[in-house]
Amino acid sequence: MTEGTITVVVEDAAWRGHRGLLPKLEAAAVAARRAAKLPAKRRLTLLLADDARLARLNHDFRGRKKPTNVLSFPSDAADYAGDIALAYGVTRAEALAAKKAFADHARHLVVHGVLHLAGYDHVTDSDARAMEPLETKILAKLGVPDPYRSDGQAKPPGRATKIKRVRP
Repeated sequence: MTEGTITVVVEDAAWRGHRGLLPKLEAAAVAARRAAKLPAKRRLTLLLADDARLARLNHDFRGRKKPTNVLSFPSDAADYAGDIALAYGVTRAEALAAKKAFADHARHLVVHGVLHLAGYDHVTDSDARAMEPLETKILAKLGVPDPYRSDGQAKPPGRATKIKRVRP
């Protein structure tokens, strides 16, 4: 079976200002999908937007009146994993504040979003201990330093467990 389609929608032209970024983001999505064992037939969409768009989505779906770096919208459809949206300004500011390469931080957010689509979460410390090592392992395969270490040293990846989504 062929890999499911990853549709990239660029709403904010600032995302195109980073040479070679879009293929890196697609590769991050593919790597995360494989690691999370999302079925290959399940498509997903990656929206590269501005902060205003993410602020609206964050307000509409989470009741928060500010932009956020990434939002994931899982789907229950058999052939569609869901949507991931990234905010350019927040992503850029976070990368600068952490002294990380923009592309590395954006790839981390894509991996993070895909894992949410696959049912992983970080609401509790226990959930985070399951999700973060898997993120680190995926990113290491992409050549991205461990995003959870400020000293640039890689920590040994642990074993991640999938968290069941609870429906309200």
